[in-house]
Amino acid sequence: MKLKPRATRITIIIVLLVMAVVGYYAFLSGRAKQSRAEKNMTAVEAALSKNLDKEYPPTPKEVMKYYNDIIRCYYNEECSDDDIEALGLKARGLFDQKLLEANEVGSYLLKLKEDVKGYHDAKRKITNSAVASSTNVDYYTRDGYSFARLLCTYNINENGKNDTMKIIYLLRKDPDRHWKIYGWDFESNVDLNGDGVPGD
Repeated sequence: MKLKPRATRITIIIVLLVMAVVGYYAFLSGRAKQSRAEKNMTAVEAALSKNLDKEYPPTPKEVMKYYNDIIRCYYNEECSDDDIEALGLKARGLFDQKLLEANEVGSYLLKLKEDVKGYHDAKRKITNSAVASSTNVDYYTRDGYSFARLLCTYNINENGKNDTMKIIYLLRKDPDRHWKIYGWDFESNVDLNGDGVPGD
């Protein structure tokens, strides 16, 4: 028995609606599973799971937020040497080429492990880190390069005593239009009225 054209259209519409509902349910179910998996990740696993080739942070502020996530993992979490190396390599993925050249990978990772050990031995932790708001990012051009300068504040606890450390970071836009960390220095050492580069 042949279906009438109107009945055929209604059948097709019903089938498409059912497929859309099933597809949407599968999508939501997948997102819920991913969200649960992310919640079960440790801070170190979460920091290491970021794929910088596919999801590089889009703004200077986002670059610094991710860099601070890595820093907090070094100093606040129980990290194996392998974890520290993997986190160090992630951090290097945020560094400008000039900063990479000044910090050969082997010596950088060695110094990093020593620094992390020093923090743990001194019972020092970063209790909080804050990146300046987007409106407080200072953008300028120098020698044909785009730079962004911003303040990060770190609250540090050492043996029950609290202290605050303020660091000015300078980022430079690379040829792929990614903001890369070019250098940093203590706020007290940086002339915020000029276009000085930390480390210059």
